[in-house]
Amino acid sequence: MVKLKKLALAFAACGVLMTTAASAEVKVGAVYPFSGALALLGQESFRGLEIAVNEMNKAGGLNGEQITILKADAVDPTQAVSETKRLTSEDVAAVFGSYASGISYAATPVTELAGIPYFELGATAHKITTRGYKYLFRSNPNTGLYGVSVVNALHETIAPGMGMSKDDIVIGIIHEDGPYGTDVGATEKARASELGYKVAEVLPYSAKTVDLSSLILRLKGAGVNVVLHTAYQNDAILFFSQAKAAGFDPKIIIGAGGGYSLADTAKAVGPDMNGVFDLDFPQASINPEGAPGLKDFLSAYKAAYNAEPQSGHSLANYVGAKAFLEAMANAKSTDPDKIREAVLAYKKDVGTTANGWAFDFGEDGQNNASTFYLMQWQKDDLVTIAPENLALGKPVFNK
Repeated sequence: MVKLKKLALAFAACGVLMTTAASAEVKVGAVYPFSGALALLGQESFRGLEIAVNEMNKAGGLNGEQITILKADAVDPTQAVSETKRLTSEDVAAVFGSYASGISYAATPVTELAGIPYFELGATAHKITTRGYKYLFRSNPNTGLYGVSVVNALHETIAPGMGMSKDDIVIGIIHEDGPYGTDVGATEKARASELGYKVAEVLPYSAKTVDLSSLILRLKGAGVNVVLHTAYQNDAILFFSQAKAAGFDPKIIIGAGGGYSLADTAKAVGPDMNGVFDLDFPQASINPEGAPGLKDFLSAYKAAYNAEPQSGHSLANYVGAKAFLEAMANAKSTDPDKIREAVLAYKKDVGTTANGWAFDFGEDGQNNASTFYLMQWQKDDLVTIAPENLALGKPVFNK
């Protein structure tokens, strides 16, 4: 100990700061909408990353180094660019994000140019991973699968359960007009057409709108009885409120994630939410037998935030962040090329993660083994009804 102190004094005399292994750290960035209209799910998504980092730090860190998260608030694409540039100047080993597709699409060119890995844990727009980027990776499924999953759920489960045939169904597709909603709406239309369904309307709108009444009147006038809705929280609530005021009561409503999986949305909408279907990331309300680690995640969430998860976004971000952190540990380096190699080699089977997802990355960085689950609001609870091995209930067909 005396020799160590003398050595430290010698280094100090030469103007060199001596640090111990205990002070070693690796910095990572976190780009999310922590404020503004998307803050609720932005913050909820970040919590999943934070739990995964805390878990790894408690176990000894990333190859012996403690992980420090540098947060960047990105309320829109412009701020996403400036905040990501700031992070790249802070010597981060990687950047995690970002919930919203517009934010991810803007932030990722910055990290790619800087040669820093970007790990997307929640944004779904298909085009994010189609730009030939080398250091961009995504753990969650994309909108190419989203729209297909929505229409397949209608075709295989919901319409038969309601006793409805193709001839009985008139579909109206409505969606927020960002990359997320636009992609989902387009793939919904394409898949519905492939299966021979009538799509009467495809209506985009701004997620910031305060009036959907004209859109609702168009749906009503076209005889739409099945609504496929891609929305965030505020526009989902607005749709139900104004549809009720207009006397528009479709037999089937299927939400594509976003606001449709939030307890706060259901609380604001009230009883009209019961019976509504939702395709989204896995929620905490899945069978833990098919999701090892789920109980530990829920315990950690409760201990950290004194609450239950607000949506499945925190769980999805936790599972994705844990996978990427494990890949970084396997790389045994912060060199981006070694991290890329480790991510592409990272494999997990179905039923081995805390939300049931598998992992198998393509050359474009997309995890091709993650998927969406089918849920339904029943008695004010969001109940997972498919896949069967993770379901906690059966669909209710009552219209």
